[in-house]
Amino acid sequence: MNAIEIRGLEKRYPGFDLKLDLELPQGCILGLIGENGAGKSTTIRAILGMIRPDAGQISVLGHDNSRNFAPVREDIGVVLDEGGLPSCLNAAQLGKVMSGIYRNWDQAVYEDYLKKLSLPKDKAYKDFSRGMKMKQAIAVALSHHPKLLVLDEATSGLDPVVRDEVVEIFSDFTRDEEHAVLISSHIVSDLEKICDYVAFLHKGRLLLCEEKDALRDQYGLAQLSRADFAALDEAAVIGHRASPYGVTAIVRRDAVPSGLALEPVSIEDLFILMVKEGEQ
Repeated sequence: MNAIEIRGLEKRYPGFDLKLDLELPQGCILGLIGENGAGKSTTIRAILGMIRPDAGQISVLGHDNSRNFAPVREDIGVVLDEGGLPSCLNAAQLGKVMSGIYRNWDQAVYEDYLKKLSLPKDKAYKDFSRGMKMKQAIAVALSHHPKLLVLDEATSGLDPVVRDEVVEIFSDFTRDEEHAVLISSHIVSDLEKICDYVAFLHKGRLLLCEEKDALRDQYGLAQLSRADFAALDEAAVIGHRASPYGVTAIVRRDAVPSGLALEPVSIEDLFILMVKEGEQ
C-alpha cells in the first residue's frame, strides 16, 4: 500500500496553480524539492486536509482525506515550517497537553527525544531560537508512534551537527516497513542523504519523481566544449549551463556516445539544471 496517493490534484490561487500526481510507498522517504513558491507547502497542506483542493483525490494511509480523515490523524506526525506549537508553553507543559490529544502519546519516548535534541524542559517555546522550535516540533511529531511523518522544511534553522542527528532519526523511523516520510527542504544535501525517492516541483508542476538511485544510474554530468555539446542529440540533454570555458550538461547515459566521460550527478545539480533548461 502507498502511504500517500495523489491523483489529479489541482489547487488554484491568483497568479499560481498546482497540478500534481504523486505516490509515496510505505517504508520509504520521499523528498519534495522546489524553490520558494513551487507548491511544496500547498501540497503538504492539501495532504493534511488544511486546504480543500479544487479537483483531484488524496489518499493518506488508505483513507480518502476528503471524507473520514479523523481515524488516521493519530497516525500522522507533522512538522510545519512555522512550528505551530503554543508559544507560551515549555517542553514539560507541551508533553502534558499532547498526552491529552494523542491516544498513543508516549511520555518516555518524548523525554528521550528531549534529551537527544538537547531541549530544556522549563523554557517557553516562544523564547526558543528557530532551530530549537524545529527540534521541539520534531520531538512532538515522533512521540505518539506515528506511521507517517509529514515534514515541511523540518531541517531548516538547524546547525549541521543537529541536522545530521535529525536526518538519522528520520532514516531510523523508516526501518519499519509500515512507516513513511514525506519531507520538503531547500537543503537538498539533507534529502540526498536519506531519501529513497525525490520529486521536483517547479511553478506548480512536477518535473520529475524517481528513485534516487535510479536517477544516478540514468543521468551523468558532462564537461564539454561548445562544439562537442552542439554535436549531442538534443533528446539526450536534460539541462545545461554554458560558460566562457565550455558547457556543463546533464545527459541521459543511454543516449550519448559510449566513450563520453561522465561524472556522477548530484540531486541539486540535476534540479537546478532541469529548471534552467525548462525556462530557456
